[in-house]
Amino acid sequence: MNINEAKDYLKLASRRGARLGLERVRELVHRLGDPQNRVQVIHIAGTNGKGSVGAMLAAVLHAAGMRTGHFASPALCAVNDYFRIDGEPVSDGQLAAVLTDVQTEAEQMDDLPTEFEILAAAAYLLFAQTGCEIAVAECCMGGDTDCTNVIDRPVLSIITNVRRDHCAFLGETVAEIAAHKAGIIKAGCPVLSGCRNPAAQRVIEAYAEKMAAPLETRQPLVKDASFSLKGTSMETEGFGRLFLPLAGLYQPDNAALVLQAVGMLRRQGIAIPDAAVQAGFYACKWHGRFELLRRNPAVLFDGAHNPDGMRKTADSLAYYFGANKDLVIVTGVMADKEYADYPALLRPLAAEICTVTPDNPRALPAAKLRDIFAAEGIPARAFDTVTDAVRYACETGKTVVGLGSLYLYPAFLAAVDAVFPRDRAAAVSLRDDL
Repeated sequence: MNINEAKDYLKLASRRGARLGLERVRELVHRLGDPQNRVQVIHIAGTNGKGSVGAMLAAVLHAAGMRTGHFASPALCAVNDYFRIDGEPVSDGQLAAVLTDVQTEAEQMDDLPTEFEILAAAAYLLFAQTGCEIAVAECCMGGDTDCTNVIDRPVLSIITNVRRDHCAFLGETVAEIAAHKAGIIKAGCPVLSGCRNPAAQRVIEAYAEKMAAPLETRQPLVKDASFSLKGTSMETEGFGRLFLPLAGLYQPDNAALVLQAVGMLRRQGIAIPDAAVQAGFYACKWHGRFELLRRNPAVLFDGAHNPDGMRKTADSLAYYFGANKDLVIVTGVMADKEYADYPALLRPLAAEICTVTPDNPRALPAAKLRDIFAAEGIPARAFDTVTDAVRYACETGKTVVGLGSLYLYPAFLAAVDAVFPRDRAAAVSLRDDL
């Protein structure tokens, strides 16, 4: 297959929908020679924070001199974004080649695998084929029945937190959801929990005890932090002062988990010098999470897509910009998400809400989302295209924030390019001028 044929194959597989269970993906990886067991894997589950924790860990491991794979979803702008090696998305040629190998085996199965089962198998095969010494694999949804959960002995399992999300699949209570997340814990393999919810933590502790898996819980390794749109500067226990070029008040919590994970990996004999931690944090990139895209007016994007994520983002926006109704927010959500609390969270911040429909079959129509905000007394208007919404928002001269589903990110980024075609290339350097 070439890259276009590979993309067409994934589209065909996507029509099979989401089907939980490990039978198909276990058969698929076994047909491929069980590549997931030929690489040391750090497995991450959690409602929020998986992406940032995974990106930081992968950057630190790469800085420590290890060839490092990273599988994360959703892909923001291209299918290549699911797979990173040493911090960079894989090439079209690499992707087409590995998907050809996967397709050859998948199409011989009686029960054909789903899109994400194909992607997870491709990730493990790619990391094994390219000589990755270690890989970070993030669950797509849940844990126990997630397509990534085919590793026999992860070097470390991490559960970042447990909140309500994907309730139709995972359950209505945090305890039910925690039971799914805990399913990534393997017998005798170390696990790190960042969970603060007592009910969820009890479930995780009980499962870890059942599996005789050494469990560590979140420690306050970040002692102090200062925030700007350039990133986050942190005073830490054991690692000195670190700079992370990711904004958002929630990043110190993510960073603390990464630092604790480093300690656990060191105790297993994985060499990670302090200098690699400092260099990895400094070099870390993770798009779509409180990301500054341009200035004058400032344009940001944050992929807050559930109530807990939106609450944290609202707190961050209030810190950086004040609760002065000076923001114009461009937002779109999935219809199956819990967005009822969004008006209350955004009312103190938003001068106006511009609603759009993300490019996804599950998307809530822009007009319906507009009516939800308008019913709470918040000025809101629906737009036919993301470009129209971004252009309108930027013409107000206020700070513009793209907010909601990560499926909105590609169209939002393209809209910023269309409205400011000469400024986008300088976005990274512009951070240094703020």
